[in-house]
Amino acid sequence: MTLLALLDYTAVLVFALTGALVASRAQLDIVGFAFLASLTGLGGGTLRDLLLDRTPIWITDPAYLAITCGAAVLVFFTAHLLESRYQAIVWLDAAALAVAVPAGAGIALSLGQPAPIILVMGITTGCAGGLMRDVVANEVPLVLKQGELYVTCALAGSAALAIAHAAGLTPSIAALTCALATLALRAGSIAFGWRLPVYKPRPPKV
Repeated sequence: MTLLALLDYTAVLVFALTGALVASRAQLDIVGFAFLASLTGLGGGTLRDLLLDRTPIWITDPAYLAITCGAAVLVFFTAHLLESRYQAIVWLDAAALAVAVPAGAGIALSLGQPAPIILVMGITTGCAGGLMRDVVANEVPLVLKQGELYVTCALAGSAALAIAHAAGLTPSIAALTCALATLALRAGSIAFGWRLPVYKPRPPKV
């Protein structure tokens, strides 16, 4: 198994767990669990593949669907054991982001795409699935929470991968650099309240 495939499998699994946890908060049935888990786990990778003119990963390898549905079943029977499902969602989502971003950026890099496309594909793979999950579940998307570092983390991680590759580092080291940069920023935002400045309206000048 290649490094990029391993990253994709891991990202799909962890994002699927967050989707199933959101389904548990919404008190859905097992089909709802499987739907949200699959949407979250596969949404970002599917959009990435369509934009790059590739067959979506779960069509070429149905094992991805088995992973998302397995995650849904696992959470359906164990979610009640968690003290705070929201905190579990937030931290699992951070871990998934740190894996999905190097997967998306790495695939774009392997296809010979230029730096701007590498950045966009890292962001798309890392953010689109969670955005779809939250919109469908009628929750405020983590991606859009006021000032919170999320898309910024994906952008920084993708840039780190591109820079590491340009510096001649191996694909494994470049992917690790990307993952660490993404996770460090996202964890800092969650644990320490790191934020970007937000727009504040001012009274018009007379």
